[in-house]
Formats: sequence, structure tokens, C-alpha cells
Amino acid sequence: MTVPWLVRRLLLGVLVLVLVSVLLFVVTQGLPGDVARIILGKDATAGQVAGLRRQLGLDQPLVEQYWHWLTGVLTGQMGKSLQNGQSVVDIVGQRMLNSFFLGFTSMVLILPLAVLVGVLSAYKRDSVLDKVFVAVSSLFTALPAFVVGMLLIALFATSVFGVLPGVSTIPPGDMPWWHPAELVLPITTLTLMGVMYLGRLVRASFIDAMDSEYVEMAVLKGLSSRRILFRHALPNAVAASLPAASLVAAVTITGVVVVEYVYSYPGLGTAVVSAVNSHDLPVMQACVLILATAYYVFNLLADVFAVMGRSR
Repeated sequence: MTVPWLVRRLLLGVLVLVLVSVLLFVVTQGLPGDVARIILGKDATAGQVAGLRRQLGLDQPLVEQYWHWLTGVLTGQMGKSLQNGQSVVDIVGQRMLNSFFLGFTSMVLILPLAVLVGVLSAYKRDSVLDKVFVAVSSLFTALPAFVVGMLLIALFATSVFGVLPGVSTIPPGDMPWWHPAELVLPITTLTLMGVMYLGRLVRASFIDAMDSEYVEMAVLKGLSSRRILFRHALPNAVAASLPAASLVAAVTITGVVVVEYVYSYPGLGTAVVSAVNSHDLPVMQACVLILATAYYVFNLLADVFAVMGRSR
């Protein structure tokens, strides 16, 4: 990997994020309904609506509104919520922490579990265990996250077992790790989806590593199976799976939105849904832009790992 390539990739990423911000602003501004009318209610007079539009800057040209919004984002001044007047930074800050903890904890579980089940399935290739894993992982890969979430709720939060809460409500100001029971089902949903997808990729990489010439050479040299497994095949299989792991992290970021909605978890996902329903443009724009930036960062990491792997 060369430095000029990385610089070009970063500059391209900045351009993409700027285009995303433009598209996001135009789409949200084009949503049906007058924000001022929604805030004041249907009984407000035309003069009251016009006055609030001037106060919110909605009477300015669209380009000027976008520039004001973008400079605010770059300086950390994202305005105030149209729904309750609270600072967008305060709303998004707590929600972002909740979403980050959910995604980070899931990835901490996904990575070792995916390596474990992928290597074990490949090591027992064509066995009953391997066939069951391939079948189950194919099923989970095909299912949307909200379906998996609803199935877990039906199993563990209803009369079937009824051992976990089906709604992950966390009081405002509380840290998510103060409520471990409410985190079990959302984290389990994300972890299952990630392990099944990444585990299959680790399995394929490990099979390729075991069939490679350097492993065959190690066998001919009389090295033990344990040494071949842990010193030769496993490191190469894990290295080949790193780009996929970054992509799984990116997919987990987007999956968080769906999972949060299913479990009513107070993160960026539910903030977006609430903002759309109330036409709260500043909160909606901030949340979507943060999610898009996180998705791009993990995709960039995937590209970097892929280039590093090819240059080895």
C-alpha cells in the first residue's frame, strides 16, 4: 500500500461525504409538510407560520440554508431540535454513545466467535457439524435483521421462555451498561447476524489456507497438526478475513438502526425514526450523517486491509 493511494482514497472519501451531505439535505428538505406548520399546529395563522419560518431560516434560498447547516456541522453547532428545542449535539451525543456501545460490544463478540466457528467448521469439513453450520449460516444471511429480532423476542420475551425484556428502554442520562438485561437481545441479534456471515468467510479462507502449498510443505516436513494449524493456516486465514471483518463492522452500523427500532433502544436508529415522524430536520440530518460517516470509515478500513493483504 502506497501513501499516495491512501491520500487519494481519503480525498475521494471527503468528496463522497460532501455529496452525501448535499443529497441528505436536499432529500430531508423535500419531505412533505411545512415544518413551521407542523410545529405550530393546524390552528396557527399564516402570519405566525411565516414568522416562524423566518426565525428558523426556512425562508432563505436552499443553497444558503445548506451552507449554514454545513458550516454548523463542521464547527459542532448543529442547531436545535425542532421538536423540543434541545441542542442537537446533546441529543445526538447520548444517542451516539448508546449506538456505539451496542455496535462495539457486538463486534467484540462477533470477531472471536466467527473465527472459532469458521475454523472449527473448516477443520471438520464435510462433517455433520460443517453441514449444519453452512445451512444455518445461509439461513441467517438470508433473513433480515428485524426478522431475527422478532424471532428472539418471540422466544425469550414472551410466554415461551419470558426471561428477557423485549423492549430495551434505557432512561435518559443512564449508561447502557447499567442495564445489562435490556442489552442481551439487541446484542444477540447483531452478533448472530455477524457471526453467521463472517464465520462462512473465515471457513472459506481457512479451507484455502489448508489446501495451500506452504501447508502441504509443512506436512511433508513432518510438522505436527497443532503447529500447522496455529502457526501456518490460522494466521493466514484470519489475515485474509480482515477486510471482510471491516465490512461486517460497516454492516453492523447500518444493522444497528433496524435493531434499535425493533427493541426501542434509544440510539441513533430510533432517533432517526422519531425525527422523521416529527419532521425534526436537524436531528434527522445529524443522525444520518453520523451513520454515513461511520459506514464510510469501516469501508475504508476494509479497502486498506485488502490492499495490505495483496501486497504481502
